[in-house]
Amino acid sequence: MLKTHLSSRLIAAGTLAVGLLIASHGFQPGFAAESPYSDQEKANLGSVIKEYLLKNPEVIRDAMAELERRDQVAAAEQQKKTLASVSDTLIKSERGIVLGNPKGDVTLVEFFDYNCGYCKRSMADLQMLMKDDPKLRIVLRDFPVLGTESVEASMVAVAVANQLKGGDYLAYHSKLMESKGRIGKERAVQVAKELGVDMAKLDQDISSKQTRLALEETMRIADDLKIQGTPAFVIGDEVVFGAVGRDPLAKAIESVRTCGKAVC
Repeated sequence: MLKTHLSSRLIAAGTLAVGLLIASHGFQPGFAAESPYSDQEKANLGSVIKEYLLKNPEVIRDAMAELERRDQVAAAEQQKKTLASVSDTLIKSERGIVLGNPKGDVTLVEFFDYNCGYCKRSMADLQMLMKDDPKLRIVLRDFPVLGTESVEASMVAVAVANQLKGGDYLAYHSKLMESKGRIGKERAVQVAKELGVDMAKLDQDISSKQTRLALEETMRIADDLKIQGTPAFVIGDEVVFGAVGRDPLAKAIESVRTCGKAVC
């Protein structure tokens, strides 16, 4: 009971302390001028707060943890709202590269970078998901955030998608992902040539407006969703960050089928 009473006093005193702090910096909000506390009471309350916090410093830690939790909840809620507003573009835009079943009942979107080691690791997960789930539709979103070579590789890969579709594009994407060392334009073009891509058309498409717009669209959506690294997956109403493995993704896919959400 005493602790509850003291907490209430601290809340009131904390509010006053904020007002005093603001006033000490030259601001004079109306409530500060109308404070019911005398100067002596204000000084006493300040002493109570200081003494309590010195004896119970964990209060500050707990308050910071709670603030962080609330910030995370608020960020997640905002992300869901943003995802709802960009979902159609993210999933249905012709600028995304479709693998798996083009008419599948659930769509999994991956933001990736060809020079991302975790993306390379996730490639095996995607292949297993497509093999085990014939109704799964996958949309690849080139998100080159790891330097100039990544941007150049993505420009080539997006251009290759004008010629290779479905399984043929998967073969290209997989081979490029399996490449050793840094992947840039040279390696991306080499793999395309090995798979029989028309090189003259590819050269034109790499520098085309459509290739630029495809990458800009992905960058814009990633920025809206606060995606800053790769891989990142969008499934239902959730953004999943990192190489989480096949099983969590498969579970989210089944949840979307069941209730329309990544977690039912």
